[in-house]
Amino acid sequence: MSVLLVIPARFASTRYPGKPLVELTGASGVKKSLIHRSWDAAMSVSGVDKVVVATDDDRIRAASEAFGAEVVMTSESCANGTERCAEALENLGGQYDIVVNLQGDAPLTPAWFVEDLIAGLKAHPIAEVATPVLRCDGRALNGFLADRRDGRVGGTTAVFGADKQALYFSKEVVPFTTQVFSDDEATPVFHHVGVYAYRPSALGDYPKWTAGPLETLEGLEQLRFLERDRPVLCVEVEARGRQFWELNNPEDVPRLEKMMNEMHIN
Repeated sequence: MSVLLVIPARFASTRYPGKPLVELTGASGVKKSLIHRSWDAAMSVSGVDKVVVATDDDRIRAASEAFGAEVVMTSESCANGTERCAEALENLGGQYDIVVNLQGDAPLTPAWFVEDLIAGLKAHPIAEVATPVLRCDGRALNGFLADRRDGRVGGTTAVFGADKQALYFSKEVVPFTTQVFSDDEATPVFHHVGVYAYRPSALGDYPKWTAGPLETLEGLEQLRFLERDRPVLCVEVEARGRQFWELNNPEDVPRLEKMMNEMHIN
C-alpha cells in the first residue's frame, strides 16, 4: 500500500503566528526551524513513499525548499491540517492508499509512532482514520495539569472504548482523576499524539463537512470525524524512554529544547 506523508504548515497561527519558522536549538547548539525539525522527523519514518510540506505561505515554502523539502502549495482557505492534507493529496493526483498527517508542531515525534500508526490502520481494513495515543506517566500528566492551572493550552488527551475507537478528544485533562502520580508512574490519562493516518475516502469527505460545535469549541480537527459518526481508531504507542511534546505556545520552546538536550537530539 502506497503511503504519502504530509506536513501541513501555516504561518498565520492564532496562538503562535510564524510558529513553523521558530528556531529550536538542539543538544549540539545547532539551530533549526520547527518546520525543518518536523521534516527531519518525517524523513526518519520507514515505509513512506513520499514526504511533502503543504503550506499556503511563501515564507514557509522558501524555508522548506532551502533545506531540501518538496513543497505542495495549498489554498489559504484550508481551516486545519486535515483539510490541507486533503488538498495536497488532490494536487498530487490522489494516487496513494494511505495519507499520514504529521503536524508541523511535533518535531519530537519518534519514527515508530508513525510506523505503528500506519501498521495499525493497515491491520484494520474497515477503519478509515487512525491516530496514536500515548499513556501519560505522572511527569507528563502533571505538566498537563500545570498548563491548565496557568491558563495555557497544553497537550490534547484522548478517551477510547474497549475496541480502541475514540470516544472523545479534549484540551482539558480527561478522564478526571484525583489520584496523585509520581513522575515514573503510569496514569489512566492518554496523550493524543498529533499525527493522523487516513484512507482517501475519509480524507476526501472531510472538507465537505462543516465544522460542528465540538470541533469549534475545542479547536480539535479530529472531532469533525466523530461528529459525523466516522470512527477514529486509537493506536497505542510506546514511548521507549523518549520524551514527547508539541510546540503549542512560545513557552514550549525552552521545554522542547530541554527535552532535545536530555535526549541528545542535535
